[in-house]
Amino acid sequence: MLPNAITAAALCAGLTGIRFAIEEQWAFAILAVLLAGVLDGIDGRIARLLNAQSRFGAELDSLADSLSFGMAPALILYMWSLQDLDRFGWFAALAFAACCALRLARFNAQIDVDEQPHKSAGFLTGVPAPVGAGLAFTPFYLWQETGIETFRDPIILSVWISLIAVLMISNMATLSWLAIRPRRGIRLGLMAFVTVGFAALLLEPWWSLSVISAGYLVMMPYALIKYGRIKRRRALEQTDGAEAA
Repeated sequence: MLPNAITAAALCAGLTGIRFAIEEQWAFAILAVLLAGVLDGIDGRIARLLNAQSRFGAELDSLADSLSFGMAPALILYMWSLQDLDRFGWFAALAFAACCALRLARFNAQIDVDEQPHKSAGFLTGVPAPVGAGLAFTPFYLWQETGIETFRDPIILSVWISLIAVLMISNMATLSWLAIRPRRGIRLGLMAFVTVGFAALLLEPWWSLSVISAGYLVMMPYALIKYGRIKRRRALEQTDGAEAA
């Protein structure tokens, strides 16, 4: 029950973000959705640790993700900026929520599929829903810190979240945190980096979140290159195996 309880808490956090947005408490609204993302990252790990994985938990997790990282960000961004664009702003919000739901539906449909090239290589397919929500909020991070109204422009925001929506449903290989296994020689340095990053999140949360978003986008080409190498190596191994047979 513990992993499912955490998933339910993530759902509550995402929906509470909508309530804060209705009250125009934008920072609290964004932070509530980000909290849902943190809880979403914890529940799966706890389920694996306790050997408490179940199909019910997987379905609940996808439903919670659709609401917390699809519907909630779409409504928050619509109330924050997109409503000034009237119909086109609402269309962009709908596109984001719909693409998030489609991504999660694809994920559920592939749970029982044995052959998943991306997963077997340690990658994900498309941008994960929690990451997509975090990326969609990037203009808000910059607006909150700088006060520049350009970041709140509904046209720019519509284009931005439409791009993130496409990345979520794309078939491109993206990095999976579960596949990251740093070498022993750099683990202490990595721990120090994470510690400094956590301190930065406490002291300068919006700049830190902006840097994290930019860093993820920069790493996407690296993921494609790395997966391409693995794909070519596998094809070569299959060719060698066929010739040997």
